[in-house]
Amino acid sequence: MIETTTFDLKMMKPAEIQTILQHAIAPRPICFASTIDKNGNANLSPFSFFNLFSSNPPILVFSPARRVRDNTIKHTLENVLEIDEVCINMVNYDMVWQTSLASTEYEKGVDEFVKSGFTKETSQLIKPYRVKESPIQLECKVLEVKSLGDKGGAGNLVICEVLVIHVNNDVLDAEKKHIDQNKLDLVARLGGDWYCRASGGALFEIEKPVRNKGIGIDQIREDIRNSHFLTGNDLGQLGNVEQFPTKEDIESVSPNIAKKSSFEKHKMAHELLAQKLVQEAWKILLS
Repeated sequence: MIETTTFDLKMMKPAEIQTILQHAIAPRPICFASTIDKNGNANLSPFSFFNLFSSNPPILVFSPARRVRDNTIKHTLENVLEIDEVCINMVNYDMVWQTSLASTEYEKGVDEFVKSGFTKETSQLIKPYRVKESPIQLECKVLEVKSLGDKGGAGNLVICEVLVIHVNNDVLDAEKKHIDQNKLDLVARLGGDWYCRASGGALFEIEKPVRNKGIGIDQIREDIRNSHFLTGNDLGQLGNVEQFPTKEDIESVSPNIAKKSSFEKHKMAHELLAQKLVQEAWKILLS
């Protein structure tokens, strides 16, 4: 039986709510925002309340929230209200410690490019600088800043349209047409001091069910669906096939395997599904 603990937000302090949400809603991509004020002072700061919301038009949204402890606003927000442009630089593992340093709350006018040791690169269409070390830099026009409240912790949605994208050749595939996810080596924020790294064994692929129409888990035989060995992920793979194996396919299974117990077949199917051999797993389960 699954047991849960329920948190009543009405009984919690804003800092407690923020902590549990930042642990629960994760990993979050990092918007490393470069802005400039009306006097030409550069600012650089990371935000993890950030994501892609449209590709046509290309729209990104990040949120420099009001500080929970004293309800003050951040220099990034002040800057985009003065100069409605921002360069959003993606953060990979090689630059994550410097990025964290740039989140230090320096006084107004202090240049975080200098403090964190990043190199300013002149943008093509906007005034804020790009971060040269970032593998992907997105020059953006700020379309709207939407306040979500006036209390500490309230977000301010900075809605941006991407005007131009700069991609380091080192993270492109051999044909230089697509971004290689492994080469990119992005990092993301979790709760507290935790981050995660999107590379190596942390990456895996799941084919989107847009090219076919899976039979669905509801069509799987009950004894297989209620297996003590097959996981929810296993059932998801089994339910993503368009049709069951044919009678001939099932009869092609070795008699020695066909005679095994249901438990043994489920175990074998689980191992095959770990290798994405879905049809082989189905044949054994139905043999």
